[in-house]
Amino acid sequence: MDCIVSAPGKAILHGEHAVVHGKVALAVSLNLRTYLRLKVTTTGKVCVNLPNIDTFLSWDLSELKQLIPASCGKREEVKRLDAELVKRLREFVGVTNGNLDTCNMATLAFLYLYLSLFGSGEMPSLTVSVWSELPTGAGLGSSAAYSVCLAAALLCASGAIPSPLKEWDQTGRWCQEDLELINSWAFQGEMIIHGNPSGVDNAVGTWGGMLRFLAGKIIPLSRVPLLRILLTNTKIPRSTKVLVARVKDKINKFPSIMTPVLDSVDAISCSCERVLLEMTCEPITGEHYNILEELIDINQHHLNVMGVGHPALDTLCRVTMAQGLHSKLTGAGGGGCGITLLRPETDSSIVWRTMQDLQDCGFDCWETSIGGPGVQQHASLSVKEEVLEILNQF
Repeated sequence: MDCIVSAPGKAILHGEHAVVHGKVALAVSLNLRTYLRLKVTTTGKVCVNLPNIDTFLSWDLSELKQLIPASCGKREEVKRLDAELVKRLREFVGVTNGNLDTCNMATLAFLYLYLSLFGSGEMPSLTVSVWSELPTGAGLGSSAAYSVCLAAALLCASGAIPSPLKEWDQTGRWCQEDLELINSWAFQGEMIIHGNPSGVDNAVGTWGGMLRFLAGKIIPLSRVPLLRILLTNTKIPRSTKVLVARVKDKINKFPSIMTPVLDSVDAISCSCERVLLEMTCEPITGEHYNILEELIDINQHHLNVMGVGHPALDTLCRVTMAQGLHSKLTGAGGGGCGITLLRPETDSSIVWRTMQDLQDCGFDCWETSIGGPGVQQHASLSVKEEVLEILNQF
């Protein structure tokens, strides 16, 4: 068996921080994807190749079998994390304290899903190779895209879900029931990596498009337009936990000031959702883009009022506005990443010049799109040549 899957990263379009206080947030898929190739082998080994983080691991099946606790249930059951299995895996990987580096997190997530799905039956030897277009630690859902790819490929290999590829298909998407199973196992991987994730990132990776998130409830929205954007990573490190606490302190200190700000952000999310749905039902006009740009500007000012801006993000907004483009932070803020909306008529020379100016500021910048498909299986010919070449090395 040779299975190739991919899943997208994610960005928050509107509603970051306000969502913590019961307001609507809109999460969208990024057309920057993580690709995974699973090959069943006869070597008696389980191998994982993660060239993005310079990690190449191999275990004998015999040593992995010893890690399976008696409590390991049926492979298709999704339940709360098996604490005994997690404990054994942490000891096996050599993690003795609470701090996990990227390599340890990726390793634990893989081993947990592999042993949970195969531990009650015959364990296959296989090689899993993963390559991603997403930077790690940038708030773009790289760990969730990894977990979604792992879940989809391992569920396929275990026979819990069928391959969605039909003859002559280049790509295939699973049915709703299978996507729900993929998402639930991907959430398990996210719990291994993040402890207490919201579930938004893995849901975007699974369904793609746009999701509405309110009070813990995630609703995938069908039929959203593909929008061109620039995605910029300021490379300024930040702590989401510290920034969330900062916003909470400001709300407690100035409730009569901050409550209307949160209400306004909620209205921005709802207005943006309404405009995007209109764009799928009627001819797209310049006025649609005018509204989207105004909402971006207003929300960015609100985020600065909340205290989650940063001089690097101010520079991003200033540089793009010099070219007539509108930007806002995405995610936790305090650095991190920002998105810039590109209108359909934006000339390629303006895009190129803007990217050069942002790179001159020391930022990383990509032209991409939002609203694309979620997890997919690929026939090998459908994967980008350079991606397939990388995955074929292993």
